Amino acid sequence: MTTLKKGDKAPDFSGFDQDNKFHQLENYAGKKLAVFFYPKADTPGCTAEACDLRDNFERFKANNYELLGVSADSAKAQSKFKDKFKLPFPLLADEDKSVIEAFGVWGPKKFMGREYEGISRTTFVINEDGIIDEVITDVKTKAHAAQILK
Repeated sequence: MTTLKKGDKAPDFSGFDQDNKFHQLENYAGKKLAVFFYPKADTPGCTAEACDLRDNFERFKANNYELLGVSADSAKAQSKFKDKFKLPFPLLADEDKSVIEAFGVWGPKKFMGREYEGISRTTFVINEDGIIDEVITDVKTKAHAAQILK
């Protein structure tokens, strides 16, 4: 689905998080940024992934990383998800899918034989200069921090 690859310039995205705070790529200059796209807040796989990142948050900070979660959920749903699991990083409420489409993670999916359109669980690791260092498409939800921090 995504055509972005290691070495590409990250899309110049912008959007609002669960608290209506504005985020854009340039806010993260000088830091590594892991942008993780997930299908739906407060579902089993997405919860496992977010909680693994939460549990390793201090390791991310120690390595100059910022984390940013993105889904097409509403700000209200993102806020509930963040509060329920005490997530220490912002969650973009990308209801118009502008960030999702900029990164190319929206498209056909299959679940139990049914095809539908949705978000492919994908993480982009962006370096301090705004260049993509890694694209993780085979996300291990219970051990995702280790995939990023290797």
